[in-house]
Amino acid sequence: MTAAVADTRFAPRAAGARQLAGTGALLRLALRRDRVMIPVWVAVILMMVLSMPGSLKSVYSTAAERADIAQSMATNSSMRALYGPVFADSIGGLTAWRIGVYGGLFAAVMSLLIVVRHTRDEEESGRQELVSSAMVGRRAPLTAALLAALVADAATALLVAGGLASQGGGGALALGLAIAATGMVFATMAAIVAQLTESARLAKGLTSAVLGLAFVLRAAGDSGTSGSGGGSSVLTWLSPLGWLENTRAFADERWWVLLLFVAGVAAQGAAAYGLAGRRDIGMSFLPSRPGPASGRLGTAGALAWRLQRGSVFGWSAGFLVAGIAFGGMTQGATDLVGDNQKTRDIIERMGGQSGVTDAFLATMVGMLGMVAALYIVSSVLRLSGEETSQRAEPVLAAAVGRLRWAAGHLAIAFGGAALIMVLGGLGLGIGYGGNFGPVLGACLTQLAAIWVIGGLAVLLFGVFPRAAVAAWAVAGIALLIGWIGPAFELPQPVMNLSPFGHLPKLPGGEMTWTPVLILLAIAAVFVAAGLTGLRRRDLSN
Repeated sequence: MTAAVADTRFAPRAAGARQLAGTGALLRLALRRDRVMIPVWVAVILMMVLSMPGSLKSVYSTAAERADIAQSMATNSSMRALYGPVFADSIGGLTAWRIGVYGGLFAAVMSLLIVVRHTRDEEESGRQELVSSAMVGRRAPLTAALLAALVADAATALLVAGGLASQGGGGALALGLAIAATGMVFATMAAIVAQLTESARLAKGLTSAVLGLAFVLRAAGDSGTSGSGGGSSVLTWLSPLGWLENTRAFADERWWVLLLFVAGVAAQGAAAYGLAGRRDIGMSFLPSRPGPASGRLGTAGALAWRLQRGSVFGWSAGFLVAGIAFGGMTQGATDLVGDNQKTRDIIERMGGQSGVTDAFLATMVGMLGMVAALYIVSSVLRLSGEETSQRAEPVLAAAVGRLRWAAGHLAIAFGGAALIMVLGGLGLGIGYGGNFGPVLGACLTQLAAIWVIGGLAVLLFGVFPRAAVAAWAVAGIALLIGWIGPAFELPQPVMNLSPFGHLPKLPGGEMTWTPVLILLAIAAVFVAAGLTGLRRRDLSN
């Protein structure tokens, strides 16, 4: 009798332990697989944050100048939409204003990629089924994925807090925790979406769409309120990025706001665990529609379009909206610069010396170009995903050659980059109120550098398939150089490491065709070499 009662009492606990069996081994495996990706992401976020105090000191060297910039934010709705309100005019307060939201964005992207990679991506590739045939609990993979994201976010929090401690320990800790907590909110969001979809790519896309919505809500809320000591808009409070800025790091920190992150992570984590226990491995709650490869899916190019059309539509809409927003900020940026020569110098280093308005437009065009490099890398590496998941083999087993198969995806990658840049240029023209021709021309000029990075991704995929993921690092380095290089006055040889550093500063600057044609030739060589390597090598197993 006693033994039977004891068994009944501890049965739920034993069942729970079985659900998590193997979590430690899976976590070690995840961290080993991400031993390059996680440090790179953390380093990028850390460099973004820690580069800001020195940059701000060089631009706003006196307390009076810092007070002026804080005051100007109260009436500059376009800059508040871009960066948020300023809650304090100290170096720490301005750092939190200038980089806090974007640090949270990067942490969110890092976290969602980690979770999707170790959940839905593992199931999609068939590796999870093999792992689960051993002594691995049902919820162990999800737990290991969330713990891997937690390790990355915790490292980010500690390094940010330590790096900014000289500006104020409490503020540095608040900013570090808020950035990390934002990452965990979207890690648990990705965990939910990974249960709903059959595709890792769709899981990343849907979670990224939620992240984009969070940014839009925060921007809309901040643009309508001064935030200089009063309350924030309801729209701001609906966004986790709004929670981040409302921790008010370096400005009488609101520690209780961190409880919102805790509640969000707990609620979403519980939902993800509940969903994970109610489906089979490889299945989803939103299954894809089956159908024969006929009609519009009868060719390799049509199949590539079907696989990538959601991404193209999403990026297109995002660039159009971003262009309109950046165009609308142009006049506000001119007012913000005012008589501050150091700020004017930074904008002119980024966008040329043809006047603040044209320089700001050129800067925004350059930023769109560097972000478009992320699109082209993602689109090219879809080839790698099709190969490693063994979905390419059935296609190539038919009357489809490797070059024809690759050409469909590359047409979408390179043509899609052109499309989103055109839409970004149209958005800039709409937001600015005209000047379509020069802005569109400037956006199309960026394609030379974008295609070089895309060509390098093709080269890596074709010749060094195991190193294809390094194309992300190339795009990230280009983005980082363009982001912090002008503020730190990095030497020209360092700026030239990015293909964007060789482009003419348009609109407003003089068009020089030589560097553009050289970059296009380099891109063509990279693509040709990559396709040659693809023809000669074996497919990955």
